[in-house]
Amino acid sequence: MIRVGGFGLHVLSDGRFRLDGGAMFGVVPKTLWERCCHADDKNRIPLELGVLLIQTPSGKNVLVDAGLSSKYERNGKFTKIYAVERPRTLRDELKALGLAPEDIHIVVNTHLHFDHAGGDTELGADGRPRPAFPKARYVIQKLEWEDAQHAHERNQASYLAENFEPLESARALELVSGEFEIERGLKVLRSGGHTRGHQCVLVEDGGAGALFLGDLIPTRAHVPLPWIMAYDLYPVDTLEEKRRLLDLAKQRDWLLLFQHDPQQRAAHLREVDGRLVAVPPKAEHAHH
Repeated sequence: MIRVGGFGLHVLSDGRFRLDGGAMFGVVPKTLWERCCHADDKNRIPLELGVLLIQTPSGKNVLVDAGLSSKYERNGKFTKIYAVERPRTLRDELKALGLAPEDIHIVVNTHLHFDHAGGDTELGADGRPRPAFPKARYVIQKLEWEDAQHAHERNQASYLAENFEPLESARALELVSGEFEIERGLKVLRSGGHTRGHQCVLVEDGGAGALFLGDLIPTRAHVPLPWIMAYDLYPVDTLEEKRRLLDLAKQRDWLLLFQHDPQQRAAHLREVDGRLVAVPPKAEHAHH
C-alpha cells in the first residue's frame, strides 16, 4: 500500500495482455523501443491490465478503471488477438483486501476503451451485461461518453457497448466536464490526447501527491515527450499535456502511477544526465 496523506493507494491488476509494440510507440523506431520492451513473434509487447484502488479519508473505496472482466473469456478470438492472461483477476485482488464488488463506492474511468472499462460490467445470470459494482457511481468525462456512443472506424474496435451502455440504464453514470473534485484531495484532470475525454486522477494530501496517468503515459518507457502511442487520436495534445503534467510532477515530487507497465507501476521523476527518468520509490531510499 502507498500512503498519500490520509489516502491509502493499492496498485492492483486484472491480469495481462499484449498489444503491438509499433502501435504502442508511434513514431519511435523499433530499434529504440525494443531495448526496453521485448516483443513476441507477432511484435506484441506485454502490458499490465492495471487498476488503482484509492481508500479515502472519509472511508470511500474508489476504483480507477476496472480491467477487462471475465466477459471475454469465452471469446477465443479476442483472447488470442490480445494474448489475454488472467490467472489472478481484479476480483481476486479485491478479495485479498477483504473487499467485495458491493464495497466499491465510485469507479473512475480514465476512458472507455475495453482494457480500462471492460470490468465496469459483468454478465448477470441472464447472460446480459450489468454494472459489476452495483453500488458504485461511475465518473466519466462527458466528452468521453459522447465519443464512445458515436465511435468511428478509427476507434470502434476499442469501444464495446456492453462495457458502458448498461451503466446508463442502471442510472449509475456521473458525467463530468474538465477538472472535477470527487472528494477533498482527490480529483480528475481531463488530459485529452489519447481520446478527447481521457482523464488522469490526482491524489494530493498532506504535502504529498500521486498521479495516475492512464493512457496519457501508459508505461515508464513513455516518459520521454516524443514517445507517444499511435493509438492516440490527438498526439499533439498528448505531447502538450505530458509536458505540463510532468513539469508539475517534477516540481511537486508526485509519485507517478503507470497503468500498463508490467514491471514498474510507481516511480518518481528524476533528472539523470539532463533527461527525465522514472525511478522506483525504493531505489531512491537506497541512495540516501
